[in-house]
Amino acid sequence: MPTTRVIIDTDPGIDDALALILAFASPEVSVEAITTVAGNVSVSQATRNVCLLLDVVDSHPRPPVAKGAARPLTRPLRTAQRYHGEDGLGELFRFKTEAGESRYPDPRQHLAPQPAPALIIEQISAAPGEIVLICIGPLTNLATAIQTAPAEMAKVKEIVIMGGAIQAPGNVTPVAEFNMHTDPEAAGLVFASGLPITLVPLDVTQRVLLTAELIDALVRHVGGRVTQFVHDATERLFRIEQDRTGRAATPLHDPLAIGAVIDPSLVTRRPFYVQVETGAGPAQGMTIADRRQMLEKEKQPPNLQVCMEVDAGRFVAIFLERICRPLT
Repeated sequence: MPTTRVIIDTDPGIDDALALILAFASPEVSVEAITTVAGNVSVSQATRNVCLLLDVVDSHPRPPVAKGAARPLTRPLRTAQRYHGEDGLGELFRFKTEAGESRYPDPRQHLAPQPAPALIIEQISAAPGEIVLICIGPLTNLATAIQTAPAEMAKVKEIVIMGGAIQAPGNVTPVAEFNMHTDPEAAGLVFASGLPITLVPLDVTQRVLLTAELIDALVRHVGGRVTQFVHDATERLFRIEQDRTGRAATPLHDPLAIGAVIDPSLVTRRPFYVQVETGAGPAQGMTIADRRQMLEKEKQPPNLQVCMEVDAGRFVAIFLERICRPLT
């Protein structure tokens, strides 16, 4: 089975953590490095969360982790801790062992010496046409890498981005998805780069739902450190969703970006020319796709492949099977 080499750029975040678990449980991908960026939480907290997750999955070998941008390119950072919890992972400090000790002690943090954009550039340059960069947070690190070393970044095999909303409503404003809204200038720079990009927007991620009932059943019938982590990290989030929507369910936004690399047939892509609104008004971060029925010569050529359909049932089944799989 061919294995795809990937770098994951992330801002954990509960669904980011679930995405990382899926990646480490999937033989189709090899995680070469993890880079962190400010988004759901501060970059320091995001870096701690990655290291904690690596302790949970007990990854061997342990990929290098590099700390990245502490804020968007031009804007102040607005985190999503109200949703993801103070620590970004559902407030894991609440959980204790029978001996009264923390179930999730401080992780080992052995970080790469270079910042995240430099590590991304270094790894892509060293393996031309082999690395898929999966971005599941704001695009600040990627934009910085493109600005710093455009020729080296042109050697990337593909960039897969979780973000945006084409026809679906936004999840942070009526029109904008969180990652795009957090750093629209970075997203605009990335979309204009000419690099091979696949966008995994809310149009598909909101169709793949993880429910509290499924997680409770896994913990009861499977057990293990990973499934316990998934239960603990999502417990508070499911309560929020129950109060907000009337259903204890959460979309698997970031895991689907991993899924699109694990099995490309899970999603159907369509080419679009997409721009990002960088103004400060109510449309900030909106992803605007040219969906007009016109001759192609009358429009800008497509700059992204956009996932517009998903085999939701098959992906959720894969996700559940993988998180129950012993990690080696």
